[in-house]
Amino acid sequence: MEVHAAQYALRLDSASYTVAERGTPRTPSMSDRVFRTLRSAIVTMRLKPGEALSEQDIARRLDVSRQPVREAFIKLSDDGLLRVLPQRGTFVMKISTAAVTNARFVREAVECAIAREAAHRIDVDDVAELKSLLAEQRKAAKADNPEAFFVLDEEFHRSIAAASGCSYAWKVIESAKAQMDRVRFLSLPEATPMRHLITQHKAILDGIAAKDGAAAAKAMQGHLREILSSLPRLAAKYPAMFDASPETRNGAAA
Repeated sequence: MEVHAAQYALRLDSASYTVAERGTPRTPSMSDRVFRTLRSAIVTMRLKPGEALSEQDIARRLDVSRQPVREAFIKLSDDGLLRVLPQRGTFVMKISTAAVTNARFVREAVECAIAREAAHRIDVDDVAELKSLLAEQRKAAKADNPEAFFVLDEEFHRSIAAASGCSYAWKVIESAKAQMDRVRFLSLPEATPMRHLITQHKAILDGIAAKDGAAAAKAMQGHLREILSSLPRLAAKYPAMFDASPETRNGAAA
């Protein structure tokens, strides 16, 4: 994967609202929009591990003041995606293999419970929405568009959480999985073919739609363990992007 960050034009997230709880729209603040823009750029490797960032440059590229950039940097640092070094600058963190495996453990525990609960609470509209997302995923895979697929993958999991009434649990997952998301994106399509993930998504949906909580949770578990096989292959292929040292959250080398 060749990534030329210097050629990447940052564009401010254009979403007009976010969903605080299911069905409750919330107008995002400017720092929210800057945060989402930078998080997406980091996850999709447009801002590369080890790359230096500056508030002034990002503010200029996004045509915003420095305050929302500063606030976004703090949130990204809390999520383990940026490291702020006094007198030296701010850097995109390398991918911590320890953080990825820890996040996967947390995500499996929470999201398998979400799938089980969704099987008990799902309604016909929720099933229809999830089927529609699967159809869109197939289109993205056919078009060989990993970025579109990644967004649809996120929406599929978020929608299951919403259908289960566990929107807050999804917020916990989203905060914990920042490092994991970069590996997930890198795995598309070579380490983990999109069609394989779609098959796994269908198995999850089949369990939920059949109101079989055990089957839904088992399918979710298998799906979330996929990263355990792709992680070592990707770390070997892109060693400059990874930090294999024990996790220290924001203390790992940039």
